[in-house]
Amino acid sequence: MPRSVNSVAKRARRKKVLKLAKGYFGRRKNVWTVAKNAVEKALVYAYRDRRQKKRNFRGLWIQRINAGARLHGMSYSQLIGKLKTHNISLNRKVLADLAMNEPEAFKTVVEKVK
Repeated sequence: MPRSVNSVAKRARRKKVLKLAKGYFGRRKNVWTVAKNAVEKALVYAYRDRRQKKRNFRGLWIQRINAGARLHGMSYSQLIGKLKTHNISLNRKVLADLAMNEPEAFKTVVEKVK
């Protein structure tokens, strides 16, 4: 009996990878072996950076809170410590948004814990 090869599945698999490689530069978009490696690496980066994005935003929020707190004569760590002791539960995302877009509201929060 002759050997059977599932070319339909093979072609579908390759089409799927080449579709993901759409927009890549040079041979990465249309040569199977190069595109396969490029797509695998891109998926690894995407997985890693979904976690890294959370870290980056937390750092940005801390910088913004620190800048806002220093305008009112406090450091970031002092502000966070006093918020904890006064049982004011505002997360860093909200505090950073207040510091950037609502300076009066942020000033009220700082005055409350001083």
